[in-house]
Amino acid sequence: MKKDIEIPKVENVFLAAIQEWSDDFMDKVWYVYLVNDSDFDLDSVMVVSKAFGTIDGEMRKTSLLRHAFIKVPTVSAVKVEMIENSVLELNNEFMVTYFIGNTLYDKKFTFRKNTINERATEEVPHIWQNGVVLR
Repeated sequence: MKKDIEIPKVENVFLAAIQEWSDDFMDKVWYVYLVNDSDFDLDSVMVVSKAFGTIDGEMRKTSLLRHAFIKVPTVSAVKVEMIENSVLELNNEFMVTYFIGNTLYDKKFTFRKNTINERATEEVPHIWQNGVVLR
């Protein structure tokens, strides 16, 4: 039975953390984007995020955040959420689920603790700003 289940591989869909100015906080903050670099529209996209890890020897975790997008067009990006500076020292996990046609795709992306920083940036396709890319 297990051999009959086909699990498709996620390709050309990734996350990027980009630092941008926020008028609300009067400071630069990190925003996570979902980038669709594929030739297909992503339908019924669901992103579930959480942060977890240890700070000063104490286990910490955030609540789950859920984001839904009806469609993410081909060769585009959508802003998912802001990551508060205090949780950058935790592992930030994003579970991305979407449909292409009638096929369900899902992948877990994890920004390991302290990997979101200005030294780890590169140019993000389709956004054309520097950010931390997670494929």
